Amino acid sequence: QVQLVESGGGLVQPGGSLRLSCVASGFTFSSYWMYWVRQAPGKGLEWLSTIIPGGSITYSAESAKGRFTISKDNTKNTLYLQMNSLNSEDTAVYYCAKDLGYDGWSMDYWGKGTLVTVSS
Repeated sequence: QVQLVESGGGLVQPGGSLRLSCVASGFTFSSYWMYWVRQAPGKGLEWLSTIIPGGSITYSAESAKGRFTISKDNTKNTLYLQMNSLNSEDTAVYYCAKDLGYDGWSMDYWGKGTLVTVSS
């Protein structure tokens, strides 16, 4: 039974930082690619970042490079997203997701998301 639970969202002022967490269970966390995806109000899904099972290689969207850092702790089955220099455009629900495990770049399970609101 796969379960992904995001946390760490909340209200933050422009220029501030947040660290999101995603606790995974029901699968071998250390064997799967993991992702962060977000959805701004009224907008579609936007892929942010990807991390390979061991955590040594990451990929990030242009909107995340230089500000967001994906990481993971395989001993805790936890995925992280460190977000710095936040602005209003970062207001969104942030989701973590796991890879299908076949042929890559397919997300088969998603968490319920955590809301990040960037506002003065």
